[in-house]
Amino acid sequence: MADKPDQKEKLPLPKPRVGGLARLFLDFDARVGHALFAAKIYLRAKWEDWSGFMDRFHVTGLKRLGVEAASEGMTLGAAGAIVMLALAVPAFRETTDENWLKKSELAVIFLDRYGNVLGERGIRHNDTVRLDELPDHLIKAVLATEDRRFYEHYGIDFFGTFRALSANVRAQNVVQGGSSITQQLAKNLFLNNERTIERKVKEAFLALWLETRLSKQDILKLYLDRAYLGGGAFGVDAAAQYYFGKSAREVNMAESAMLAGLFKAPARFAPHINLPAARARASIVLDNLIEAGFMTEGQVFGARRNPATSIDRRDEVTPNYYLDWAFREMQGIVAKFPDAIQERSFIVRTALDPNIQRAAEIAVEIQLRQFGNDYGVTQAAMVIMEPTGAVRAMIGGRDYGDSQFNRAIDAQRQPGSSFKPYVYITALMNGYKTTSVIVDGPLCIGNWCPRNYSGGYAGPVTMINALTRSLNTVAVRVAQAVGRDKIIAVMRRMGVTSPIINTPPLPLGAADLTVLEHTRAFAHYASGGMKVESHAALEIKTPLGEVVWTWEKDGGKPVRILPASVVFDMNIMLHNAVENGTGRRARIDGVHVAGKTGTTNAWRDGWFMGYTGTFIGGIWMGNDDYTPTRRMTGGSLPAMTWQKVMNYAHQGVEPKQIPGVINAPVPRVDEPKVASADSEFPTARRPITLSPRAAERLLRMERMLRETVPVTPAPTAAAPGRSAAAPQ
Repeated sequence: MADKPDQKEKLPLPKPRVGGLARLFLDFDARVGHALFAAKIYLRAKWEDWSGFMDRFHVTGLKRLGVEAASEGMTLGAAGAIVMLALAVPAFRETTDENWLKKSELAVIFLDRYGNVLGERGIRHNDTVRLDELPDHLIKAVLATEDRRFYEHYGIDFFGTFRALSANVRAQNVVQGGSSITQQLAKNLFLNNERTIERKVKEAFLALWLETRLSKQDILKLYLDRAYLGGGAFGVDAAAQYYFGKSAREVNMAESAMLAGLFKAPARFAPHINLPAARARASIVLDNLIEAGFMTEGQVFGARRNPATSIDRRDEVTPNYYLDWAFREMQGIVAKFPDAIQERSFIVRTALDPNIQRAAEIAVEIQLRQFGNDYGVTQAAMVIMEPTGAVRAMIGGRDYGDSQFNRAIDAQRQPGSSFKPYVYITALMNGYKTTSVIVDGPLCIGNWCPRNYSGGYAGPVTMINALTRSLNTVAVRVAQAVGRDKIIAVMRRMGVTSPIINTPPLPLGAADLTVLEHTRAFAHYASGGMKVESHAALEIKTPLGEVVWTWEKDGGKPVRILPASVVFDMNIMLHNAVENGTGRRARIDGVHVAGKTGTTNAWRDGWFMGYTGTFIGGIWMGNDDYTPTRRMTGGSLPAMTWQKVMNYAHQGVEPKQIPGVINAPVPRVDEPKVASADSEFPTARRPITLSPRAAERLLRMERMLRETVPVTPAPTAAAPGRSAAAPQ
């Protein structure tokens, strides 16, 4: 049959040619797709198996509610554990020191500059008084008052905390503490006394940590040895010696109750300060013994009828604020020279002058009693030092027994216009002169417009006149021209370490400084521009008399940090501020005085920073709670108090010229009234003391004798206030 003419023969299509590389990718894609498909099938099968298995545990009703609660609890517990671990890390950092158990063992006997015993600081361990040698009633009194469940809990007594909280709520006051003995020991070993949540959290973790490393007996012994019980005494044995003149082994029940009552508030219940309060507290301790079931009423009856009486130490005056600071300095020295100083017990001769210290304490107290209500001021802090930085006296507050907070070294307050010398000395270092003319007129930096205290403006004035009159706008204008960053750099060179924020109000004192660092900075003017490092220790010895450190050999070396010509000009300006400016009440008859007053906003702080060629003194007055005073300026009560102290300090002392203040006339002011015979304040006649040159000669003789004569062991302890065997 013939083919149809319109029908075309179908030819096979040509196969596409695939290269080797394309074939490789196609193969890989196929394998991946197959693997994913197989994985999907496998996982689906496993999920169905898992679902079938879990269906066996399916619960409903109340059982489901319990399961859900348990699940949520585990979730929250895991989250809480993570949070607790994060909180525990800062606490455990405190234990990184391998010698944490020996960290607080430093014990120091402090002497004044003449070799008389001032007091002690630190913990002097007495291994001869073991825990089993202490009276049973003393241990029970401490446990009944501080931690009745000590042997039952593991560092934190939750039941005791709840009981104390309930008692405090009922009394609407803090009548019971919730911290266990282990927690209190953790605070004594690693932390400070600040009342913050962070410290309480650290305290709790450290208590648990201590329980894992020490036995209950070791914890109790350390607590009894290291707790501060007032009067500079650490531990029950030192307290028994101080208050009752006997070892802790020998105290009776009444004395034990009084000692146990000191753990809560040694300043408030110290028997040498307030015996009635100490006896009332001891009576509460006796009640605790009965309530805890440790003793019966019959056993404590004798202690109630015959309360303890402490040694009368009312006439003893100990410069506790100074000793606290000197002990802190000692800890730094020992840490700085660990290879050379390996002892843990020392005798330290300090720069403290007991006469100036006592005069400062009396002057501050009398001035606050007489004028405190009028000015609305309740507190003060003061530091007096030599141009070398040796601190002769320190006042950290009115009453150490009422508050151990040292306002001279720990309180940061705004210095007001006493800050302006930092501005002007920076200007002098950058080309300004004392006679440079600056316009005193309206000035605004952004929305801030400073004004003068008087409210008006003086027009063109010289820089020396601006400082004398304490003109605010001139100080701000000079700071703007010089640069506030340069002012801060100069302050750092002068030893100011507090944080300083660079803001427009900085030239007017918008920075927080301590009295000590502010005084140290002003000491650079009296030293002629040489570096000044404030210090208490002059010489450190071991109890056997071996000298291990001296300021002359191991302390800071004099280095020039300010140009002499600049310091001379600054001294002339500050001398004029006292003679003709706001500091006139600080003038001393026959002595050149330079300085600057300072007053902050709302009259919250009053300062006077002044110096002569012999001494530098800084004083602050105000209120702890930052409440305003009644218009107290730095030129009023602070300058008056400074004048009384420094006038006394310069009696019988050969006056030295302030560097640069040479041709100025010697000031003549009204003669100070001589106090009556019954006055507390030491009058113009200061006890005759050794001059620095004579003291240095005696020290040189002592060194020569030490090199030729064998040293006999010195007593390891001495009662505060008694004289040493020989002056040094």
